[in-house]
Amino acid sequence: MEQKSGESGLPLLFLLKTLLFSYILTGILLALLAFLLYKMGLGEKTVAVAIIVIYVAATFFGGFLAGKKLKNRKFLWGLLLGAAYFLVLAALSLSAGAEGLQMGNSFLTTLVLCAGGGMLGGMLS
Repeated sequence: MEQKSGESGLPLLFLLKTLLFSYILTGILLALLAFLLYKMGLGEKTVAVAIIVIYVAATFFGGFLAGKKLKNRKFLWGLLLGAAYFLVLAALSLSAGAEGLQMGNSFLTTLVLCAGGGMLGGMLS
């Protein structure tokens, strides 16, 4: 088998780079949300919905980038990116001692939204 010139490294290395991009985008969007919360006094439900939208948008754009670069089985790479995003998010929440983090409906819903956002981004790339 020949490797095409211009392709460097493994797909997993690129997946890690897109995962990092997704977290940087998440940080920027959460900082913007915090600013809006400070200036406008947003309600609790509005902030909760905005956080979910930020998760989905970050995984969507990460999956989109992964699909553009990898070009084969785009949906699968996007799904993997979304699932990895969720796993890192859950691990960080657990290590930070987040109280109330349980294997409930919101836990599974967040997993589905992150994985679905990444998969949709990969499919649309």
